Parts: sequence; structure tokens; C-alpha cells
Amino acid sequence: MIPDLDAELIAGRDPQTLATLREAAFETGFLRVTNTAITPARMRLVLAAYAAFFDLPEVEKRAVDMAVTGANRGWGAPHSEQVDPEANPDYKQVFDSGFEAPQTGLAVYAANLWPDRPEGFRQIVEAYYRDASAVAMSLLRGIAEGIGADRSFFDDKFDRPMALLRGNAYPPRPDWAGEKDFGIAAHTDYGCLTLLGTDGVPGLEVQTRDGAWVAVNAQPGTFIINFGEMLEMWTEGQVRATPHRVRGTSEARISVPLFFNPNYDANVAPAGSGQVIRAGDHLQKRFNETYKHLGAGKG
Repeated sequence: MIPDLDAELIAGRDPQTLATLREAAFETGFLRVTNTAITPARMRLVLAAYAAFFDLPEVEKRAVDMAVTGANRGWGAPHSEQVDPEANPDYKQVFDSGFEAPQTGLAVYAANLWPDRPEGFRQIVEAYYRDASAVAMSLLRGIAEGIGADRSFFDDKFDRPMALLRGNAYPPRPDWAGEKDFGIAAHTDYGCLTLLGTDGVPGLEVQTRDGAWVAVNAQPGTFIINFGEMLEMWTEGQVRATPHRVRGTSEARISVPLFFNPNYDANVAPAGSGQVIRAGDHLQKRFNETYKHLGAGKG
């Protein structure tokens, strides 16, 4: 079962809420959160901005095509990603933006690419990125308490986060789609915490511990939270990175995940292990395996 939690109770350190958050992180790897600073109306505005971009003629989207860059910034065409090497490339299209520090020369901090249209798109997306990151940080503080660490344990590891904000556009499941065709195939997220806003159209499925696939949905203003591979490593397997996928339905669907990942140099090895697993190395490796223009499917 996916629990529903109140963000204000998490921030207020309500004992029962934090206990439920801990249990969800350790057992299912998924939960839903309501009552954040991002209202349903605000989420619908963000969803509409992405939808307007995806509705542009392809020639305009090609002007910000990430395939011509060495990074994941801008538009990704259908079939430009392959999260599962055993499945076909994903048939969704995406738009990615994130934390900028291009002077570092690191692809994970590359400059964002912004389209000329729709009007106000950049302003809406940048403001949402800022506010969604604050929500994600508050949740991580609750996780820190859940694993017995200081509440501020993650704070200084996220002051230059490799946080990636994405708009996903899933078309209705194509007539030609077979058993190896997905909006996004089964995968675990690569980073720490994912904050997912959706338009309410079903599509997301989560794999339970017994291997079954269970639908998880939320209306605008309610967020689906899941945890990634880095946080699983960082907590020595206490927090669970859970496989999930989108097969697609007869309806088009827009979703907006914020992949909230730590600073490039953060060591995400378990505390006291003596190991060094640099967050940036792990994330870039996984990007190279996923994005076709960065290496997936080459060689």
C-alpha cells in the first residue's frame, strides 16, 4: 500500500508521520504527499506549460534538441532514451532542465536550453524548479531523521544539486506497441529522491516485492515520491529504490518529475564504510547508459 502523508506534518516533525515516512522509504520505496507549497492550480499551470511546448511543431522543438549537445538539457525526441536494454527505446518525448554551472565543464551542470515559445515557459519552469526543490529538501530532512541521522545531514550535500526537472509527454499507447514497447520501460531512478507531479491520467505502475505491477496515480497538487539508487547505496540498503514503468493507456499523459540529486562531489557510499562513491560519477554513468546521444546503444 502506498501511504499518503501531509508535507506540513513532515516539516513539523510529527512523530507518527515521520514513522510512516520511514516505513514507506524502507518497505515500498513509494508514497504520496499532499499539502505542499505547490497548490493544485500551480501544478496545472506547470503541466499546461509543458503541454504547450510539446504541442509545438517538431522543427521548433529541434532548435533545443538535446541530441546535438553532450548533456541532457532541452528536448528529447521519442525513442531518444532506452532505460531498459531488454526493451525497445521509450516512445515518450521529454524536456529537461536543471542546475546550471557550465563553468565546471561537467555535463550534469550544463547550461539549459530554452525554446522561444510558448511565451513564459522558461519563467514558469524555473520558478517551479526552485519551489519543487524546496519541497524535496524538506522530505529528505524527514528521511534523515528516519535513518537515525541528524535532520540536516543532507543539507550541505545539496547546495549545488544535480537536480534535473523533466516534463514527460506520453502519447496514447500506439497501435504498433508490443510487449517490449513502453512510455518508459521498467527501471529504478538513478539519484536520491523523485518528486513527481502528474495530470491525473493513469499510467504509472510500481513493482511490489512479490513481482506484481500495481498502478499508482495522483491528481495535480498531490505528489508521488520515490527513491533512487543513490539513496539506497547511501543508506546501506535501508531506503528502497523500487522498479516502476509506464506502459501507456488510451489517453495522453503529462508528468513532471524532479529528480533531486546531490552535489557532484558528494560521497554517497554508506557512512563509515571507507568507500568513496562520487555522486556525479554514478549519475553520469547511468545517463550514458540511458540517453542514446550520450552512448546508449552505441557499441
